[in-house]
Amino acid sequence: MKKLALLFVVILCFSCNSSAQKQQEKKDKEFPVTKTEEQWKKELTADQYYVLRQEGTERPFSSPLNKEYSEGVYHCAACNTPLFKSEHKFDSGTGWPSFDREIEGNVEFSTDYNLGYARTEEHCATCGGHLGHVFNDGPRKTTGKRHCINGDALKFVPSK
Repeated sequence: MKKLALLFVVILCFSCNSSAQKQQEKKDKEFPVTKTEEQWKKELTADQYYVLRQEGTERPFSSPLNKEYSEGVYHCAACNTPLFKSEHKFDSGTGWPSFDREIEGNVEFSTDYNLGYARTEEHCATCGGHLGHVFNDGPRKTTGKRHCINGDALKFVPSK
């Protein structure tokens, strides 16, 4: 019984350590656009700062971009990097703008354990801003992915 308890404690320690280590690695990464938290607070709205810099989540169905279906490109609200194309947007019914793919190279992925289990988190590859998460329950006819993105993290740029 003591061996089983010891094994459990060792496993728990390693799982906590790897989670904390990955969070620290993400924070230590240098991005092409870096600013102080004070600079980000001046440039972003309170809601954008909460989502992009504090890894928050906006309320579902609160973003006007959720139902935006015009042609164009969705850019990072913090640094203007193009992230998603309107042709890859779909209505997931979740209340957040959803895409079946990202613009390759402009989005980075990490593992998020904030809810007690692993999720794939998405960040802008240019400024590191938190965008949302990607899940494997998207359209089967395309990629099968659902990039569930906070509207506050995005700026829509319509096609001309």
